[in-house]
Parts: sequence; C-alpha cells; structure tokens
Amino acid sequence: MLTRVNDKTEYDFSDVSIRMADAKFPAPFAGGLEYSSPARGTWNIVHTGMLVPEAHEIFVCAASCLRGVVLTAAEIHAQHRFSTVEIKEENLLDGTMEDLVIDGVSDVLAKLPYKPKAVLVYTSCVHHFTGCDLDMIYERLRQRHPDIDFTDCYMNPIMRKSGLTPDQLMRRQLYSLLKPRTLKKDAIAILGGDLPTDKESELYQMLVQAGLTVREIQDCRTYEEYQEMAESSVYLTYYPAAAAGAKALSERLGGEHHHFSCSFLYEEIDQTIELFARIISEMVGEDRVVRPDAAALKARCEERLAELKKLVGDTPITIDYTVVTRPTSLARVLIAHGFNVTRLYVDGFTGEEKNDVAWLKENAPELLVSPTVHAKMRVFRGAPADTLAIGQKAAYFDNTAHFVNMVQGGGLLGYAGLLKICDLIEDAFLNEKDTRGLISVKGLGCEGCIG
Repeated sequence: MLTRVNDKTEYDFSDVSIRMADAKFPAPFAGGLEYSSPARGTWNIVHTGMLVPEAHEIFVCAASCLRGVVLTAAEIHAQHRFSTVEIKEENLLDGTMEDLVIDGVSDVLAKLPYKPKAVLVYTSCVHHFTGCDLDMIYERLRQRHPDIDFTDCYMNPIMRKSGLTPDQLMRRQLYSLLKPRTLKKDAIAILGGDLPTDKESELYQMLVQAGLTVREIQDCRTYEEYQEMAESSVYLTYYPAAAAGAKALSERLGGEHHHFSCSFLYEEIDQTIELFARIISEMVGEDRVVRPDAAALKARCEERLAELKKLVGDTPITIDYTVVTRPTSLARVLIAHGFNVTRLYVDGFTGEEKNDVAWLKENAPELLVSPTVHAKMRVFRGAPADTLAIGQKAAYFDNTAHFVNMVQGGGLLGYAGLLKICDLIEDAFLNEKDTRGLISVKGLGCEGCIG
C-alpha cells in the first residue's frame, strides 16, 4: 500500500525521539536508511580545501557527483579556483581511468589563466571500485609538473563508516602540502578548524601575551605563509576531526601535538588554561605565562547567564550537533542554570561527551534526543511555535525563525566563547531570522575565509 510521504500524521515518531535516560552511549539510534535535511550550513570538502591559499581544486568524478561540488564552488564565488574532470562509462570499462586523471588534470592546468602553487586532486569512490593506481597517477603528475605541489584528496562516501572519515581525511590532507622546515621554539599552529579561532578568547590571548608566533591556515594569504606553518614546534587542535591529521603531521614534521576539547564547563576550561600554561612554559619559559583571571571570568559568566535566563524565561530551547562540537556540554551548562532545554538533535555522541551524557541522564532524564538522519525526519516537526533553536538543523526541524546561526563552534573558546554564545542566544530570542534563506547556504561564513 502506498503511503503519502508528505503527511506526517501518518507516521509514528516513537522510534525517532527518545528520552535522554534511555539514550545509549555513544550510538543512541540504530543505523538504516538515512535522510539529509536541507540545513547544510556545515562546511564540506570544497570549502575546506579552499583554505590552502593559491591552490586549485580539481574534482575527478561522474557528472552526477560533480553537481553538488560545482554548486558549492559557485556559492562561495571560487569558480576560478575550481575545475572538474568528468568520468564516463567507457573510462570504467576500457582501462583508461589512470590516463583520464593524468591527462584531464594536465589539460586543466594548461588552460588555466594562472599557474597554481598547489593542486588538490579529488578522486571518488569509483577509483577505488576499479582498483585505480592512484600512486602512479600522482607520480606522473609530479613528473609532468615539477613546479606544482600535488596532494591527494577524496570525495568518497564509502569511507564514512570505517577508518578515517572523509572529514578527517580532508583535514589531514589540508596540511599534507607542508614541507619540512627548521622548527622554531616560539612558533605554534592551531590546526584543523574551518573557521578562525576567536582572537578575543582568553586562551588565544595567553599564546599572544607569551610572545608566541601563532599561525592558522585562515590567516594565511599566500602559499609561502601557509608553508611557514611547518616551522611550528607545537600543534593545537580543538576540532575533534582534526586530531588524526595533526597526529600524522606531528609524525611527519616533528611538532608536538596537543588536543583539547571545546567545553563550556568551568572546570574543563580551567584545565585547558593550565594545559596552555604548561605548553607555554615548555616552549619559552614559565616567566612568559600570563594566566587569565579565571575567577573574574567565571563570575562574569554567572552574571551573564542569570541575565539571559531572566530574559528568555521558560522558552523551549533545542540544540543541534552542527552548532558546537560538544552540544551536550552546552546543554549541560544551560540546564544547570535553569534554562528549559527540551531537545537535542544529534545522531550520536563523541567520546569527549561521555561525562556530559552521564550528567544529563541523571539531571535531565526527560530531555528528548532526536536524530537528524533518520528517514522519518523528512516530515518531522518537533517543537512549539515559540522554540528558540541553537543551530541550523534545529531551526529547520523546529520551523522557527528564532535561532542561533552558527556552525562548528564558530571558533569560540573558553569563557569568552560562553559569553559570546550567550550574546547569540539573546539575539536569537529578540530577533527573527530568514530561516529558509539562511539554511540554504551550505558553508556559513565561508566567503571571508578563502582569500
């Protein structure tokens, strides 16, 4: 019997939303047919690769796969840094796949009006299905074009469930073009995020006040500035998907890698402050460590949270996983301060969230947890009209114009990050946004970061 897919009254959503008390860690939902909502504000491999300055991207894929990445390049006005090589059926059958990639990439380079310093070549799942000799391809490309740096990137959905994910691979390859240099004791690099770190964060300021040279790829405007990141003796990551790539870079170039979590809990922020103090002391000496006034910052956060709670009252609040790397940490802080957080939109929990999930199970057992990829979510609308959403996916599923329009943590860190999130929540409460228009933008904020 046929069922109308656009009539949500015919659906039982009991297997879609579960109580936090019943949520299993780390996978609260069973796998199955997946849905992708129109709320696509997070970055994809096109956006991330564009962070390498003076580089050109070439995607080698079937036409149907190219459609999305072409639109992404057009969306961020980066068509001049983006090319495609189309795979056709005969390339899969006549053994010419390697020649297609080598000659196709070479043809693109011959026709470009400029010579890129580096080229990111994105192969796809069909290259793996056909046993394509990728090592030979890159060897030949480097022989033909010795004055251009090449690196291998992947648009491969079959890698999502095993090994390094495409997101992790992209963040690893983002720094694969860095060449060994003499390490400088006072140079540090922040790796792996799509958005620049908030320069006003007390954590970032600790590095600056210590006199360290702090580099991020978002601040690089030339390929030479990008290469200077290889001089860093310490690498910092706080985006979970970046840790594997930073570890690989550490093994290749020799810098020391430290990962810290983007928590909103005071005790964890204080732990990160002490981590930074230890790193600075080891790099340039204890006398260069300038600790922020954590007690004053904590008092300001308490004051700001109280002000915000008085403003929003019992307004229902929902949070999705795209807005920050630890949505359960944000939910925990808000609930602990009396906010009416009613639902989390997450498909799973990360290892960093284990303690947050345990706390929520005990202190907010009725908090609802909903996936974003379950097939029934295509007709799901789960919130009352006055809901305040934190994140684009939450705004879409809740059909609300009051939402925080931020992705991937926005580069916010520490006490300063919590204060700025409070400001964003206040603005979302007081002002409506064009939900339909904003969630159609796939890479929120990307134009300011690609140069």
